[in-house]
Formats: sequence, structure tokens, C-alpha cells
Amino acid sequence: MCIFSRNAGVSNTNILARPGKAGRQFLVYSMTVKADDELAMILPLPVPKDSKEDAVQFLNLEKYPTFFDDLRKGWPEPVTLGRGGPKEATLSDKKLKVVEVGSFVASFVPTLKDFARLDEKFRLPDGTWDKLPQYKGYGFAVFQLKKGEKTVHPMAFDFPTALKSIFFPTVHVHDGKVTEKARFDHTLYAQGIGGEAVLAWEESPQPAGLFMTKLNEAHGIVDDKDHVYRRKLVGNLKNEDTFA
Repeated sequence: MCIFSRNAGVSNTNILARPGKAGRQFLVYSMTVKADDELAMILPLPVPKDSKEDAVQFLNLEKYPTFFDDLRKGWPEPVTLGRGGPKEATLSDKKLKVVEVGSFVASFVPTLKDFARLDEKFRLPDGTWDKLPQYKGYGFAVFQLKKGEKTVHPMAFDFPTALKSIFFPTVHVHDGKVTEKARFDHTLYAQGIGGEAVLAWEESPQPAGLFMTKLNEAHGIVDDKDHVYRRKLVGNLKNEDTFA
């Protein structure tokens, strides 16, 4: 789950994060969402100060909808016996740039004050950001989603990061409500981690190139020669972001 501008039911969240080149980070996000109205999914990003509106590069994984299905193959289940490229949309200069990324549209919001440049239905209720002071100075990737129940094809992008650690946006906010704890149903995947951080993660037995079947459609997000690390967050847990 993450931050939504309206109330939504969310399950089966998957996130992959990996360091990129020149101080950037890749992030891929997928989930099953059910909503009665159009809404926005908002991912806070620890970008450097004064990042430009084109600082985030959105990557289209519409041709690789099984991205996370393939990642799961990195940990084969034990065998038991028994039965059984973005196109730009046209907006006025006063609005934030919007790009079409597969079946949804996305924007990068450089600062909190720039949310005023989005359609009102894709903003959080007044006062919500005051309850989230940790995001002062952050930028935000905003994905506009249609109403109904669907599994969204993976949303992917890379961004300049101000952090040395890998960032996973896992704070939950629905319809402006910020709680101390939240229900998690997340599987996190990472590459490029090391040191003591590895102790909290499960390493794939093989490098990614042996189980990711369509790396030619993955825009360089996954390092085929590196192993993948997995961590599951399930249950009623502290409502906070995750770092590795």
C-alpha cells in the first residue's frame, strides 16, 4: 500500500528497488486496488533539493505485466508429493507535465506546493501533509488510476536520490487518514544491498538473469548478473517507509 488521494482497498503490493547510475534509484510498484472513484496513488521520493520537473524518468512495463511473477520464480516453491516508452500528453504551461505510461498517466510533483497544479481530485485532503512532516523536501510520483477493481501492471521509474540507502515507499495513507500502525501485505525486492542489511532479507539462489524471462522489456531496471533479495512485510505493522 502507499498514499492514496481517496479511499481504496489495496492488497498484494510488490515493490522492487535498486540503485541506478549517477546517484539515481530504480523503483517498480504493483498492487491490486479497488476504488469507487478515480484517485491518485502518490509515492514520496527523497529527491535532491530543487529537482526539476523532468528529474523522474517514467518507464513503461506494459509489455512486461508478469515482471513480479518472474521475480517470485527466484524462490522456487518446494516440490511436495500429492495430487494436484512514454508518450507525452498536451497540457497548458501552468499544469504539471503528464506522461502516458501504459494504462495510466503519471506526473512528477517536485515539491509539496506543486500539488496545487494537479486536479483537485488527485490531491490529498487539506492538512494531511502536516501529519507527514518527514516528507518536507521530498518530491512525489503521482499515478492517476481509474475506478473499479484491477491489478495494475507494474509502474516503474528512476529518480535522483538524496539518500545513500535504497528507499521503499511503504507508508499508508488513505483518504487523508494517517495512522500509527497499518495493515501490510507487501513483498519487497532489492538488488545492490550489502553489509548487515542483508541479514533481514532472503537471497535468491540464482542471479536474476536465470528467472527473469523478458529482460529486454525491463528497461535496464534489473541487473541480470546480480542476485535478488526479498523481504515480506505482512500484518499490522508500524506505519513507516522502509530502507535498505
